[in-house]
Amino acid sequence: MLKDSFNRVHDYLRISITDKCNFSCTYCMPIKNCHFLPNNKLMTVNEIYTIAKIFVGLGIKKIRLTGGEPLIHPDFIQILEKLHSLKLELALTTNAYYLDKYIHPFKQLRLGSINVSLDTLEAAKFLKITGKNAFEKIYNNIVLLLQHNFHPKINVVLIKDINDNEIMNFINWTKDLPIHVRFIEYMPFEANRWNLNYVVPLNEILNKINEEGYTIVKLNDTLNSTSKSFQIKKFKGTFAIISTVSNPFCDNCNRIRLTADGKLRNCLFAQSETDILTPLRENKNIVPLIEKSIGSKFKLRGGLPDFKDQQIFKKLSKRKMIEIGG
Repeated sequence: MLKDSFNRVHDYLRISITDKCNFSCTYCMPIKNCHFLPNNKLMTVNEIYTIAKIFVGLGIKKIRLTGGEPLIHPDFIQILEKLHSLKLELALTTNAYYLDKYIHPFKQLRLGSINVSLDTLEAAKFLKITGKNAFEKIYNNIVLLLQHNFHPKINVVLIKDINDNEIMNFINWTKDLPIHVRFIEYMPFEANRWNLNYVVPLNEILNKINEEGYTIVKLNDTLNSTSKSFQIKKFKGTFAIISTVSNPFCDNCNRIRLTADGKLRNCLFAQSETDILTPLRENKNIVPLIEKSIGSKFKLRGGLPDFKDQQIFKKLSKRKMIEIGG
């Protein structure tokens, strides 16, 4: 069992299997012609499995595969099959572009939670945000998930004056479909042009929905949930808000992140990370490194100051979001 100094048990590992993506979303990969790591710097299929197996031995019960975009990894199914053999909960975060190609393996390998990144329901705006003219394809692949009895979570990063005028469009999408929309407050990372004024906070989202005359029902959240879940009365779907900026949820954090180049991060906002890939390749025991990393975890936001403090930019990790993993 992996515990930090605040007695938080960590049993959820997010593994980035590639730093590459076929989209170029402005808040995630803000710099054009982004340079990706050479293959010899990235974890191999067997290394991903070996590290995952070690973590399972330390109490990890759930692994989520992320990227970049995990479905562009040439050996994605092999990775999924290997992790499936570990008998734990498997989940995925994807932009859904290649999702139709993998729908049947997903069912065979009993993939659990599937999170789809979709920041707009407008085709023209989708192209502007992602650099890809693919809204219809993504929408159809979400429908495909529903047809195959998956219940996708739709991740919407809200940015003021970009897509905050679509809050009600997403809410109304949940009326007749069993989808779960998650509004995510815009978070600061290296070079993503973040500003507190761009954040659409939890209370503002709820007020907007209330102003439309909808009856909001608060749903129960799990102990380690990062989101606050709700439902509009009589709607089939649900929605939630991930309030990292305005209302952090660090008290019950159980998450660990592993980057595609084998660096362990005990928090999304961690200012340091631990290389476990190099010692693994040197046949060294990486368990003490893992335990030390978790033991050094800060109580709140990786030790960063309040988001209202502009000094936050001096302390941010130099990794962009795409290099950390979704």
